[in-house]
Amino acid sequence: MSVKVEKTENKNEVKLAFTIEPEIFDAGMKKVFQKNAKYFNIPGFRKGKAPMNIVEKYYGAEIFYEDTFNEIVPEIYDAAIKEENIEVVSRPDIDITQIGKGKELIFTAVVQTKPEVVLGKYKGIALEKKEYVVTEQDITCELENMAERNARMINVTDRVAQKEDTAIIDFVGSVDGVEFEGGKAQNHELVLGSNTFIPGFEDQVIGMKIEEQKDIHVTFPEDYFSKELAGKNAIFKVTLHELKEKELPVIDDEFAKDVSEFDTLDALKADIKTKQEEKNTQRSKTELEEAAVKMVTDASEVDIPSGMIELEIDHMAEDMNRRLSYQGMQLEQYLQMLGKTIEDFRKESVEPAKESIKIRLVLEAICQDASIEASQDEINKKLSELSASYGRKEEELKENKDLIDHIENTIKTEKAIATIIDNAKVKVVEVKETEENKGKKATTKPKTKKNSSKTETVNSKKKEETTKEEKTVTKKNTKKTTKKEDK
Repeated sequence: MSVKVEKTENKNEVKLAFTIEPEIFDAGMKKVFQKNAKYFNIPGFRKGKAPMNIVEKYYGAEIFYEDTFNEIVPEIYDAAIKEENIEVVSRPDIDITQIGKGKELIFTAVVQTKPEVVLGKYKGIALEKKEYVVTEQDITCELENMAERNARMINVTDRVAQKEDTAIIDFVGSVDGVEFEGGKAQNHELVLGSNTFIPGFEDQVIGMKIEEQKDIHVTFPEDYFSKELAGKNAIFKVTLHELKEKELPVIDDEFAKDVSEFDTLDALKADIKTKQEEKNTQRSKTELEEAAVKMVTDASEVDIPSGMIELEIDHMAEDMNRRLSYQGMQLEQYLQMLGKTIEDFRKESVEPAKESIKIRLVLEAICQDASIEASQDEINKKLSELSASYGRKEEELKENKDLIDHIENTIKTEKAIATIIDNAKVKVVEVKETEENKGKKATTKPKTKKNSSKTETVNSKKKEETTKEEKTVTKKNTKKTTKKEDK
């Protein structure tokens, strides 16, 4: 077997020319036949019992060529990449020159390689660090949020529907007198003013009386995800069965006992302040790190190969698909709801992918420039933490090469960022009100009730988050392939 490597006229691209002996290809054909023999049905033979030469005569030897290529080439390709010390960042573009039984397998693989980074200044840069001070307003805001989460819903019978009420309704929707799919429900809970229904629908429920029936006229938005309904006029026959309003508990010592382990409101406030200070400290650290990385990345230059961008977008799609799966949804379904396609997603992901790749490459370059490494003790410590978090044996985790590589890269990345900050000129700026609390105070005051029960809540579930470590721990090692269809 021989492999020749040469640079192409394109930057960050090489071509590998392979010539594989006939004996290797023929042995691969026999292996493929043995794997698939049970599927061949030849007249005069029991299914799966016909010899290879008979199958070849009946179907033609070409039936085995593609599978044979995929059987033998990945291992040969990987070995060549390793031996030639090529850092591949794209799928190979395969071109088969010759293939056949008893012949040399001749093909080329064009791949893009890891680009060189021209590092900008990463020591002595000027940074601004925001330190967020916890104010009384912040504490009050959190107490109000806790009250919201521990509110209860009470039935209303003596008035018409108002904004912020929860209405229990039946509805049947139709366009031109014909009911449409998904336009019918019974005992549906709708928070009036939440804008979760078609524009204009909730406004027309406001003012209805209990057990009143009403025809609600609406127009579907032009960009509605269902093309059959987009821009159409519709009528919903609505019946209002119940009204509920939110009743907030009084924020006092009894409230503190109900919602926490503390006996007094003052103790609860002190705990809130401590936790928000910890949160603000982490926020300040994260923002400083992000600013540092951005400044250094912007000052650096790198020509990112197109194949590297495509692979990064693939990873972004896989990650989003995994997150959506927790909600019982696939990426294509989600995009359809937004009126978009996979092609739209990939196009919109190009710039974020470039940014992500550039950051990664710049931090790797800093690690190399500053001789940053991850010690075995640091890796073992992280493995121990993951073992405790996911209930897996450390010995089992150590066998996962992808996980070890991820841990090593994470440690080196953290050290690279620390190197930037430790050598930076940092100016501290005090901020007395956190951005996340601005404008969150309620402008209306729902009813409050002394010592409200916390058995009924109106808070929505938090989105599930999965760390990269969890993904790597649970994901099986995947071997690279050089399939013919990857051309």
